[in-house]
Amino acid sequence: MKDVLWHGDSRDVVRSFPEQARKDIGSELTLLQLGETPLHTRPMPSVGRGVWEIKVRDNSEQYRVFYVVKRREAIHVLHAFEKQSRKTRKADIALAKQRLKEI
Repeated sequence: MKDVLWHGDSRDVVRSFPEQARKDIGSELTLLQLGETPLHTRPMPSVGRGVWEIKVRDNSEQYRVFYVVKRREAIHVLHAFEKQSRKTRKADIALAKQRLKEI
């Protein structure tokens, strides 16, 4: 099973999400650790090559986690946030890009 490495404040942010959102994100990350494809994910080329987004909904709120999988190394969680509008904010994309450069 691959390790999950959390960058910046992403772990604390996920911990602040409602319980069901945390459970759903945990389930998606567990699938990744087992080498399987998560159920609610899509590529995020606007962040960088190989970056994906986990999409979770809890009632009317939306939560997102950007991650990248390094084959042998680990799953890197770059950024987590509550989505406020239809379009992902430029600040969220920029922060994830910055953290991607750091790895």
